[in-house]
Amino acid sequence: MKKRETKKKTTNEHRIEDLIPDESLRSEMMSRLYKGDPLFGEQGIFTDLLQSFVNAALEGEMENYMNESREDESGNRRNGHTSKRLRSSAGPLSIKTPRDRHGDFEPVIVEKRDRELATGLDEIILSLYARGQSVEDVRYHLKHIYGLEISEGTISAVTDKVWSEITEWQNRPLVSCYAILYLDAIHYKVREEGKVICKAIYTVYALTHEGKRDILGLYLGESEGARQWGLILEDIRRRGVEDVLFFSIDGLSGFKEVIETVFPSSLIQRCIVHKIRNSTKFVRTSERTDVCQDLRKIYTSANRLQAQVALEAFDQKWGKKYKEIKPSWEEDWDELMVFMDYSQHIRRMIYTTNPVEAVHRVMRKVTKSKGAWSNDKGLIKQLYLTLKHSEKSWKKQASHWMPIQRDLIEYFGERYTRHLA
Repeated sequence: MKKRETKKKTTNEHRIEDLIPDESLRSEMMSRLYKGDPLFGEQGIFTDLLQSFVNAALEGEMENYMNESREDESGNRRNGHTSKRLRSSAGPLSIKTPRDRHGDFEPVIVEKRDRELATGLDEIILSLYARGQSVEDVRYHLKHIYGLEISEGTISAVTDKVWSEITEWQNRPLVSCYAILYLDAIHYKVREEGKVICKAIYTVYALTHEGKRDILGLYLGESEGARQWGLILEDIRRRGVEDVLFFSIDGLSGFKEVIETVFPSSLIQRCIVHKIRNSTKFVRTSERTDVCQDLRKIYTSANRLQAQVALEAFDQKWGKKYKEIKPSWEEDWDELMVFMDYSQHIRRMIYTTNPVEAVHRVMRKVTKSKGAWSNDKGLIKQLYLTLKHSEKSWKKQASHWMPIQRDLIEYFGERYTRHLA
């Protein structure tokens, strides 16, 4: 005869009596909840509950301290309370900190000089700022949602805490080898000595020898120029970079020469997409699609020879109407055709600076509504926080990395493999 097995049901349900043991407080909370009172902010239901919890915790800390004092026979005893207001992510809290006669009691949950409960308020401020909100916008948000009155100075002080982090990030050691560096600049307006000046943010976006994407640095300059790029590349080398296999760049004058000065063994690919844009700048709108299709036959050719044939065919069709396009391609031919010597996987990796331009789109998304920045420091701080809070969009493994790596081993051999773990 089979024995019937009984299964005991286990639950992890929490009763409200366990969460709020105080009956009067529990009744008040439930009554307000049914009335539809706000949950957070000044006089919010959970704000009051948190306030009660913090005050109870402070009393518990004092009771433990008094028990220890009685064992020491020091004669110490309670001496009233000190009232103060705390900021928190749930709203403002009214706190009563117990005192002792000797003045030796040091509370842990809220220290004596604290004016903020560590519940993530700083992270909220940084998150709002990183999404492009101004200091005044952040103030309004905290007041409207949480009922907190926070000064501009306090918000600036919170965001200024990241400066040590920014400095450390800008000077961190780098890996010895990168598969490719994408170099490009984006421009912003900054107020300086009563004038609005256009300044350049130089972005170095990289793909490591292990296929990981990373931003090596953001550099602020007066305007984009090859000389400034040379100084940036020297800084990259100072931080530990020994070799870069490829550079992907735009058509800035002198760019190739400064790269070759710092990394003479690197291969330099001129951005095809930039070249297409410049070539079609003065093409009639009605003919632009056809011109782009014929230019595409050049850079999708199987090799350099076929690309040259496609260029000649393009000139026969469009040369009379747009005679400046062919000479422009011929002038930059060697830099444009570097990618032709490699496999399709590597071609897709190096033929354009679009990856770094995608990073710039992330930056523009939160800064497009800004007129001019009050200073350089505010601009760098905003961009760093923006990129930090959107890492998922740019800090990831390169797609199709395994076939790319096999091709890099084939083309570069020991120059590449000696950097692998």
